[in-house]
Amino acid sequence: MVVAGSLNYIGAAYLAGSAATRVGSGLVTIALPASIQMAVAGKATEPTYLPLAESAPGVALPSCCGRCAGGAGGYNSMLLGCGMGQAMDMQRFIEGVLYSEERLPPTVVDADGLNTLARTPRWWERFAGMAILTPHPGEMARLTGKSTSDVQADRIGIAVESAARWNKIVVLKGAHTVVAYPDGRTMLSPFANPGLATAGTGDVLAGSIAGLLSQDVPLEAPQLLGVYLHGLAGERVCDRLGDTGMVASDLLPELPLTIKALRLGKELRMGRALREGNGG
Repeated sequence: MVVAGSLNYIGAAYLAGSAATRVGSGLVTIALPASIQMAVAGKATEPTYLPLAESAPGVALPSCCGRCAGGAGGYNSMLLGCGMGQAMDMQRFIEGVLYSEERLPPTVVDADGLNTLARTPRWWERFAGMAILTPHPGEMARLTGKSTSDVQADRIGIAVESAARWNKIVVLKGAHTVVAYPDGRTMLSPFANPGLATAGTGDVLAGSIAGLLSQDVPLEAPQLLGVYLHGLAGERVCDRLGDTGMVASDLLPELPLTIKALRLGKELRMGRALREGNGG
């Protein structure tokens, strides 16, 4: 389930939901304010939809949080926050989902989901379930109470410290994205592509991680796979188009092609190892 979108950020719901389908999630439901459903569905025909009643155009009614949190229990993963905006009722809706008494599936929290967490003192004590947080440096600054420049000056250290403190997996986006686990393990992306700094690419990353999280992979793997696929797909698009004018939706058809290329490379390496093992 992808919970995303608002009147000013319709594309976020499309990009996140479509990315989840493109990495192999067989069924994606997009929960979004009812008034923007047709705009998103006109672009993304494969997902199903959960339209949410509104308190204003593009703003989910806070009382819908129970419908959303309760329904999420039937899914293998949930993504919350992309492009939801910061209207007061939307913040209350997000809080209602995150702090619900319902048992949520493993959850990716992005964008305005993170901004909502940052407004709650010691939020990690109320939101204690398994979660992957995907902040950019500005969102990380709000979550930690530091400045963006402080975050950028010590990306690995702050990601590791925060993951341990919150007991969450932290994906700190940017050039050479940092993936930090609560136990101190840390991975660094090899990619630093300026084309991935454009609007909407974070929604694609969050949707990719959530889509991988819904599949039969160990819970420690989706964020690593998602970051790597996203980065490599960006490199492939950049090689073809250049990084000037590259947009987030260019990544969507590239994701399955990147997966295919990685699988083919693995098969070739395995075949070569088998031949060498047999003396061939």
